[in-house]
Amino acid sequence: MDARRTIESGKAVLGIEFGSTRIKAVLVDQDHIPIAQGSHEWENQLVDGLWTYSNETIWFGLQDCYADLRSDVRKRYDVEIEHLASIGISAMMHGYMPFDKGGHLMVPFRTWRNTNTGEAAAALSKLFVYNIPLRWSISHLYQAILNKEEHVPQIEYFTTLAGYIHWKLTGEKVLGVGDASGMLPIDPTTGNYRTDMVEKFDNLVAPYGFPWKLGDILPKVLPAGAPAGCLTETGAKRLDVSGHLKPGVPLCPPEGDAGTGMVATNAVRPRTGNVSAGTSSFSMIVVEKELSKPNEMIDMVTTPDGNLVAMVHCNNCTSDLNGWVGLFKEYEELMGVPVNTGAIFRRLFEAADKGDPDCGGLISYNYISGEPVTGFAEGRPLFVRSATDTFNLANFMRAVLYSTVGVLKIGNDVLLKEEKVKVDRITGHGGLFKIPGVGQRVLAAALDSPISVMETAGEGGAWGIAILASYLVNNPSGMPLPDFLDKMVFAGNTGTEIAPSPEDVAGFEAWLDNYKACLAVERAAVKAKK
Repeated sequence: MDARRTIESGKAVLGIEFGSTRIKAVLVDQDHIPIAQGSHEWENQLVDGLWTYSNETIWFGLQDCYADLRSDVRKRYDVEIEHLASIGISAMMHGYMPFDKGGHLMVPFRTWRNTNTGEAAAALSKLFVYNIPLRWSISHLYQAILNKEEHVPQIEYFTTLAGYIHWKLTGEKVLGVGDASGMLPIDPTTGNYRTDMVEKFDNLVAPYGFPWKLGDILPKVLPAGAPAGCLTETGAKRLDVSGHLKPGVPLCPPEGDAGTGMVATNAVRPRTGNVSAGTSSFSMIVVEKELSKPNEMIDMVTTPDGNLVAMVHCNNCTSDLNGWVGLFKEYEELMGVPVNTGAIFRRLFEAADKGDPDCGGLISYNYISGEPVTGFAEGRPLFVRSATDTFNLANFMRAVLYSTVGVLKIGNDVLLKEEKVKVDRITGHGGLFKIPGVGQRVLAAALDSPISVMETAGEGGAWGIAILASYLVNNPSGMPLPDFLDKMVFAGNTGTEIAPSPEDVAGFEAWLDNYKACLAVERAAVKAKK
């Protein structure tokens, strides 16, 4: 009944996130507890060599997701959503969405997954003396210029997916600072785009004679908690085709999925971090200052309130692990054993926990796709052992688990060992941590750091953006975002922490030495072109 009154009184907060395979909506109460959810499954398409989601798919997905939320609310509470306290929109970061003066999308949305921007990213990294990844929006823009694409002179505005949805719901061309940091580097002292880089870019493209300057076509940058417009009448109809939702709802700055993951794990304060480990993996460590030099393994982005974050992004994580578990499932079916996938995962993870700290010399490469951190444009899943290695199930599964975070460790060694970055708490979330304890111990050994896991992290980015939307309207005292999360959302809950043992740390280091030495085997496998 409390949840029903919250919805009826218009005090519920809505968060919507566009993930790679699912659009999810979460409705939360004033205590940030989810009270209803909706979702829509979708998949990207390879069109003319580029990964995209069509404009029609984007809007149908949003509307279907919201309709699913409405259905959940009616089923649970027998009430319609008429008013909301606030709304937040989040989506996968980066990518490219350019618009003309009429507000029309001129080319299909180019997602973060596209890697056709190598020439542009390399040139901009050299020009800016700053690592500019392939997936960043500025790389996509410059690659379109280098390709002499016809739409470029007509660009009036370009943004990310979250920025696009927010614009069409509110009329405001704005972007949260965390998402904006995946378009162009942010100056942490001003909370805005780096003016020196904007100027360098304008000078670089001046010979083309475009009628625009970079600063004119980028979205305005806003920090968490800043007003970012209200739901217009047109926007309300775009979101809720049933017509029940009333306009006028305030929206928080739109954010990227990395930022909402930081919020959902309470990792926005300097010297905190989080690791997301699912199909792909990435770590986000909130640093106290710029790194001493650019590094291709490290992307510099920001938290939703503008603190610098060192990000290590790995293309591969649990897909190969899932493949091996599927093989054991087939074996059980062959033997006529009743199959329970969850039980298979648990038993195999428990077996891995009993393996030798160095996996008995066994090595696994989980490269379903290429892995930029280790320099691979393509990948081949590979298992490597010598005749003298200790080959048993425990070591086999431990090696497979180590491989899920091996590349992540290589990138984080740059931060923690070379750059001497200090971190007090790292929180893990994602599929790797579903079996209690095991994935935590593996990551703790890899990073030589205590790892926490919180139950709330499973709520995901839609919950994270809902919290940011609540921060906009439920923070009368003006608390900084880290304090708001500590006091109003997590209330001292830091999760369950596991510290690494010296034996596991030494074992992982020995395993990684073998892993690096045998990267030549992986390169040979790629070169062989199976």
